[in-house]
Amino acid sequence: MPTVLLTAPYMIPYLDRFQPVFARYGLELIVPQVHERMDETDLLRYAGQFDGAICGDDRYTARVLEACSPRLKVISKWGTGVDSIDAAACARLHIVLARTPNAFTTPVADTILGYMLAFARRGPWMDLAMKRGEWHKIPGSSLSECTLGVIGVGNIGKAVTRRARAFGMKVLGTDIVEIDHVFLTESGIQMTDLPTLLSESDFVSLTCDLNPTSFHLMNPKTFGRMKSTAILINTARGPVVDEPALIAALQEGTIRGAALDVFEVEPLPKDSPLLKMDNVMLAPHNSNSSPTQPGNGFTGTRSAIWWRGLD
Repeated sequence: MPTVLLTAPYMIPYLDRFQPVFARYGLELIVPQVHERMDETDLLRYAGQFDGAICGDDRYTARVLEACSPRLKVISKWGTGVDSIDAAACARLHIVLARTPNAFTTPVADTILGYMLAFARRGPWMDLAMKRGEWHKIPGSSLSECTLGVIGVGNIGKAVTRRARAFGMKVLGTDIVEIDHVFLTESGIQMTDLPTLLSESDFVSLTCDLNPTSFHLMNPKTFGRMKSTAILINTARGPVVDEPALIAALQEGTIRGAALDVFEVEPLPKDSPLLKMDNVMLAPHNSNSSPTQPGNGFTGTRSAIWWRGLD
């Protein structure tokens, strides 16, 4: 009987929902305890025991894939980013690598809007002041007075754009692939280059994938192009941002603030300066959390030559 290693942490709590599908296809499951992800050592314990895998951000390195081959035939990522899986090794070992476009579009887009509303309306900061016994009216702004820059106009970038436009925001977008003209007309997003987007946006949202050419896309040079009043929002992948450069930009007032769901090292180290900054909102890589987002089917991964919109 074909066996599947199921380690997707957002899927495991709702396994009863999917069990009939596995049973229908005669698939046996191995379901380990997963806190957040399976590291190389964790996966090696199961080498040779499974034919397919449904994973989250597990570290399928070349070493793991070689140990699991030739039995392992397919890996399906419960999500969109496959940067934690060695795609070249998969190709060499004839392992099909797939992912689930649109799996978490709605909750991630909602999270990004939540961050923008928090910074614009200053809700978390007024709440803290009130609980300190202060009656202090912190100035806020309307989203309709702000410009949003979307870096990576895939499904998530498009969903964020639609939400932002509903609030009356001007939206700028940039991507290396041509965006469907129907969406451009429907949404009113204005496509531009990265320097222009950074210099004109009050909020900059990263919704691009991670690959060698998007690594540290946000760095001292690109932070220097942003408004000093701008907010960076990262719900994509931590290494898209040069974290020390971000910390310096926040400390020096190069930018006003940041909302971060992902980090270069996860969990975020307890000595990170970000934990002590009152102009930063933090979350534990959880913007995709939602029990009602099953995705719309697995599909083969596509190669990327630079950053592009996350699906």
